[in-house]
Amino acid sequence: MKNEPQERSVRTLRVGEQVRHILSEILQRGDVHDETLAKHMVSVTEVRMSPDLRHATVFVKPLLGKDEEAVLKALRTNTAYLQREVAHRVKMKYAAKLKFLADDSFEEASHIDALLRAPKVAQDLGDEPDGDD
Repeated sequence: MKNEPQERSVRTLRVGEQVRHILSEILQRGDVHDETLAKHMVSVTEVRMSPDLRHATVFVKPLLGKDEEAVLKALRTNTAYLQREVAHRVKMKYAAKLKFLADDSFEEASHIDALLRAPKVAQDLGDEPDGDD
């Protein structure tokens, strides 16, 4: 009983990764008949499943970040089709409801990198002893 929450966590991660692969494959093959999605390469960067596996938050990023809002709108418009495809390919009791969000982790990482490279911060970081002495 003690390991149950951990097993559930591993299961949600495994199912999330499975859903991510399926959505990536569908989008890469162009199975969704949508003009906007046909024009853009879309990366499914992460899928977070709820503990009961009934909800999936799908983080996506269009190639080079172009037309992000249009791509999100197209994905949301085609959610019913994508949910059916995922439910068909993932053998689960319930079809997970998909929610599409933009993946902002790349922008956050770039922002942090820029902050660390700022002259004032770089100066402070450069003054620390190496510890190799």
